[in-house]
Amino acid sequence: MLFSAAADSYGLAVRELRGEFGRDLRIERVGAELGRVDGVPVRELAAACDAGRIMFVRHLTVEIASFEELPPEYELAELVLAELPEYPKALAVQAWTDGPGGGSYYHRIEEALAARGVAVTRSGQEYVVSCFGGRKAILLGVNRLADSLSDWPGGRMRLARGEERVSRSEFKLEEAIATFGLELPRGGKAVDLGASPGGWTRILRQHGQEVWSVDPGSLDPRLRGDRRIHHEATTAGRFFATNRVRFDVVVNDMRMDQVTSARMMLDAAAHLRRDGLAIVTLKGGGKNPLDGARRGIQVLGERYDVLHARQLHHNRNEITVVARKHD
Repeated sequence: MLFSAAADSYGLAVRELRGEFGRDLRIERVGAELGRVDGVPVRELAAACDAGRIMFVRHLTVEIASFEELPPEYELAELVLAELPEYPKALAVQAWTDGPGGGSYYHRIEEALAARGVAVTRSGQEYVVSCFGGRKAILLGVNRLADSLSDWPGGRMRLARGEERVSRSEFKLEEAIATFGLELPRGGKAVDLGASPGGWTRILRQHGQEVWSVDPGSLDPRLRGDRRIHHEATTAGRFFATNRVRFDVVVNDMRMDQVTSARMMLDAAAHLRRDGLAIVTLKGGGKNPLDGARRGIQVLGERYDVLHARQLHHNRNEITVVARKHD
């Protein structure tokens, strides 16, 4: 099986895998962001990642072949189709390399499958064909989307950089909502802690939330005319001391260590409705970012059930945690 992780976090991913499945687990690095692991069922590994026990793995596929160069179209299609339980109408194809590019691999696979009557898309299908072009070999994999962790090549989600964007931090929340399939309550109330300049607030509004944006700093002028955005120009502690609103969602992308962020979310839990949703980024740093993230998650467990915890593509040195209030 092939797994991807951010290049800087590859060692942390290996540590997690061996912690979950045993120190003797065979793991080989085959790319800057790609490793090969033997002896673990893909569904078992995917379940451990989805539950947040493994946080630094971003994408999974079951390796079916390795080449010096891609074979002829007919052989390539046969290799892929032989791995599927039934003949598909359509497949998703993901192709990437350690550097830029990957498009040529995508089009080669697309042409091979189209010749066999199989439509190809870049996402949204039950099964995903993954092709990684490395310096030593081209690796081909097939996996169910449900066990792939991400619908993007190697977990590298690419989002549009439109002029409407308030900040780059928007990508983190947008990716979390898409990757974990989160559904925010229609007409819900959300509180955005450390909101300035308002990127996460803007995404919450796109998902139909009335937002209380808490930050002494200012919001982007484009957000000020929205009557369903309430800028609370104060700290989170002072806001909670006087707040009387019950929220459906709380988000926190504040720059503080993992445990301090988690404790702030405990304060927020008292202002959440039952089963309220929490999304927080636990910042990395220090000598042991994995241990720090685990400590933060342990703190969150006092008031929340952790649903997901993963280093997403836009996280850099962070872990995105999604949790639900359990009392």
